Amino acid sequence: MGLHTTHENTEVTHKSDVVFLAVKPPHVSKNDSQVTSEIAPSFSRDQLLVSIALGITIRNIESLLPPKCRVVRVMPNTPAVVRAGASAFSMGSACKESDSDIVKELLSTVGFAVEVPEAYIDPVTGLSGSGPSYMFAVIEGLADGGVKAGLPRDLAVKLACHTLLGAAKMALETGEHPAKLKDDVQSPAGSSVYGMHKLESGGLKGLLIDAVEAATNRSRETGTKALPREYLRNSNDMQEDEKADNSMEQVSKAGKYSIYLCVNAFNTSTQPLLESNDL
Repeated sequence: MGLHTTHENTEVTHKSDVVFLAVKPPHVSKNDSQVTSEIAPSFSRDQLLVSIALGITIRNIESLLPPKCRVVRVMPNTPAVVRAGASAFSMGSACKESDSDIVKELLSTVGFAVEVPEAYIDPVTGLSGSGPSYMFAVIEGLADGGVKAGLPRDLAVKLACHTLLGAAKMALETGEHPAKLKDDVQSPAGSSVYGMHKLESGGLKGLLIDAVEAATNRSRETGTKALPREYLRNSNDMQEDEKADNSMEQVSKAGKYSIYLCVNAFNTSTQPLLESNDL
């Protein structure tokens, strides 16, 4: 796959076109031991930084880098591991017009990718970023119900997984409102409507709404706590970023870029940095 590793974050910025900042929020800040303090001296506007750090805004990351650096904020999710992820990304003010295409092309190799205003990223975190956790709990609950009703565990898990997979595919491909698809399953006095009555009595939809809201708020809180105000430049001193004059050369394949992954600055002996020229 053309993968290379290094334990030096500075080596990342010296060799890369695109840097993925894949760290926990506390490891982003200006402290001497944090990632941005290591890469900032060698980072330039010719490079693109893609951050997946929870809650950290584009403005905050820009304040930790040299002026007019190109920053993108992304919220992916774990099904990217099986190329079925859902990622939303927002572009910083200094990004070039072609940067959006580059990021979308990279993220699309592992699933669905869409550009959104940055104000959407925290809600995206609550919905699709944290959503796989909710759905795994649903799968577990359905499987437990199947076991209680007499099914073998392995069969119950497979049926639950394929049920969610099929329902999701049906909603995407038909374009019908989920409420209509739900009603289409429920025949008068049938088993489905009895089951839905139990779910509604337990407040299923309300609980899911609460979960998305709680995770959204946690994302915002985490970003604020990870980057205290004293680490940020005074907004009155920050110059308005300008769009770069030179457009980046369009490419047909993401594999033409040198891409690095910055990981936790701590414990680098077990979490090396990753390069791939063949993504």
